[in-house]
Amino acid sequence: MEFVIEDLLLVIGNGPCRPAAGRKNFSFVLLGGWARLRPMAEIVDFVNRGAAAISPAIVEKVLRHLPQWKLEFTQIYEPLFPHLVDQLEFLADAVEDTAEGAYKDLPYKAFAQAVFALIYAHKKVGIIPDSILNLGRADDSSVVRAVLIQNEKDFAIFAASQDLEWSQITSQP
Repeated sequence: MEFVIEDLLLVIGNGPCRPAAGRKNFSFVLLGGWARLRPMAEIVDFVNRGAAAISPAIVEKVLRHLPQWKLEFTQIYEPLFPHLVDQLEFLADAVEDTAEGAYKDLPYKAFAQAVFALIYAHKKVGIIPDSILNLGRADDSSVVRAVLIQNEKDFAIFAASQDLEWSQITSQP
C-alpha cells in the first residue's frame, strides 16, 4: 500500500519504508495511531536536547549496563534497518573507549549524543514502541543516524583509530 504524504512517497507493508527517489532527510513516525513523516531536523533537535541532559552520573550508569545492552543489541532483527546493530555496537565502543580514556579525541558533544542514542535504543518504548512489527525500530534508527550524521567527521576519525572502515558503519538505516 502506498501513501503520498507531504510530497514524499512512503511504502508501507512488506516493502521497506523509504522516501521517493531523490528525497531524503525524513524519518517515519507513528504517533497516537497516525502515521506521518517527520523532517530529520526534528530528530536532530530531539537528540541534541537529550544529549544536553547527559551528566557524568548518567554516563557512569550507562557504562555499568553497557555490556548487557551490547548483548541485547545483537538480538535485534530488523530487516528494514539492517545497519542498526552495527551502528549501535560502534557507538557503544566509542562511548566505552572515550569514557575509559582509551580514546581522547571524541568531542563531548558527540560522546553525549552517542550516550543518548544508546539509552534511547535500549528503551523498549520510544516515539514508536519496539513491539510494533516492522516499524518498532524506526525511531531508534533515526536517532542513531542523527548522531552519526551530525558527528560524521569525528566518528570517521574514531573508526580509523580502531582500524574500522567508516563506510562499513554507514549512516544508512
